[in-house]
Amino acid sequence: MSQKQLKEAFISNLNGTSLLEISAGLSLPPLCLLCRGLLLILHHLHHGKPVSSKKYSLLLDFLVLVSPLLFSCTVLSPIIFFIPVILAAFCAGIFLKIYSRSKRVARAPFVQIVKEFQEAGLDSESIPAITVFRVYVNVLTSISILAVDFPQFPRRYAKAETYGTGVMDLGVGAFIFGNALVCPEVRQKCHTAQPRFSSLARQVFAVWPLVSLGVGRLLSVKSIEYHEHTSEYGVHWNFFFTLALVRLAASVLLAVFPRHKAWLVAVALAVLYQLLLSSSSLRGFILHGSDGRGSRRGFLDANREGLLSLCGYLAVYLASVQVGLWLQQHRGTVREWLQALRGLALALVALWALLQLCQMCTEPVSRRMANLPFCVWVLAQCLLLLGLFVLTDLALVFTKLLLRGSSVPCCWKVVQPPDSRKKHGMEAVPVGRQEKLSQLCLISAINKNQLLFFLLANVMTGAVNILVDTIHSKAAFTLCILHLYMFFNCLVMYVLHDRNIVLKFW
Repeated sequence: MSQKQLKEAFISNLNGTSLLEISAGLSLPPLCLLCRGLLLILHHLHHGKPVSSKKYSLLLDFLVLVSPLLFSCTVLSPIIFFIPVILAAFCAGIFLKIYSRSKRVARAPFVQIVKEFQEAGLDSESIPAITVFRVYVNVLTSISILAVDFPQFPRRYAKAETYGTGVMDLGVGAFIFGNALVCPEVRQKCHTAQPRFSSLARQVFAVWPLVSLGVGRLLSVKSIEYHEHTSEYGVHWNFFFTLALVRLAASVLLAVFPRHKAWLVAVALAVLYQLLLSSSSLRGFILHGSDGRGSRRGFLDANREGLLSLCGYLAVYLASVQVGLWLQQHRGTVREWLQALRGLALALVALWALLQLCQMCTEPVSRRMANLPFCVWVLAQCLLLLGLFVLTDLALVFTKLLLRGSSVPCCWKVVQPPDSRKKHGMEAVPVGRQEKLSQLCLISAINKNQLLFFLLANVMTGAVNILVDTIHSKAAFTLCILHLYMFFNCLVMYVLHDRNIVLKFW
């Protein structure tokens, strides 16, 4: 077998992993974020000021926010269930040290601090959890697309061939979910009177970079005979085309139907598509081609997975628009966000129950077809991750209230001190210092150039695969390559952010 055939076989005919293992892995990014925030607050406690060095800030962010994820999906994957416990214990230890040394604890009882925390006002104009969610999906995807070519990356984490739930299967849906959370239909204020088709023309213009990237990837892959998994999207199709068409189709539907009814359109689309899969020959066509033997004749047959899975991805996108609209509702206090977390928990329970029901009545999860169970699974996992990020933000807000003047980038700002705080001689956390510190944040750096980060990761992945025999690499070499690859990507974003450069061509 040639090197190309070996690499294609290495990522083919896989069955995914368990839902529990994926959920355990999803708890790592929020714990890493919490650990980074607590370390910054502890640094402020010892030195009386935040981290001012840009290089130390980048190093801290990379080692705490990115490096644990590289280890957890390679050499530490056999103990993936223990890693969240270890990180949670470490975070608890840091919190107890901050709590015990905080001067404010001596001024007010713990019950009073909790009451003030619930009444604390938050900046309602931004929701850090959405930004962090989108950045981490990008980071995890960038790690996976290269790590999957190394033997240390468990085969169960790669994309399943037909049925199954792999980590990389979730990444595809999570990208759709994250894009929908910040789409124009969500960001547009409800009270703004605009023509119903006003955003459609803008979306047509806004998706051309995705189409261009899709064409560029197609030409480059074919010209250098780069290994590819045809059953993912087809012969000519790729995920850039899927992103572009899903955004366009969603804009058309949301111009016709009310935005607040997006979930109804999503349900109708997903159910109708599943009925077609179950009651017609559509499933057989997607899996086996027009002749039943895997043929690739004509454009539709050659790209059947990518074209027909658009129905499922569109349903995920529309449902995610509804989630975005719900998140953007005005919530100005911690108490209101705690109530929102309860709502998320109830939605999660309902979605997990629905997932089990769908799999019993129809078929298992299939990213290849983007069937109804896949749509429900993606929404459940994404809501879980998003809810954990909101919970992490609230935990950091509580910790910041213990220490006057402390700040954490990409975290909620306390904009209104509780009235009762004055009775204990307490002050609000200064907002200005937080805004200044946010310039030193790796999350903000990646968020400013997300599409460029994803493009750079794809280019670097191709370069590494051309230059390195990834399949036969040893563990130490693999970890070294993955860390250099991710650090380079992060460093480029960090430098651009430090110079306030946004590479956007539309």
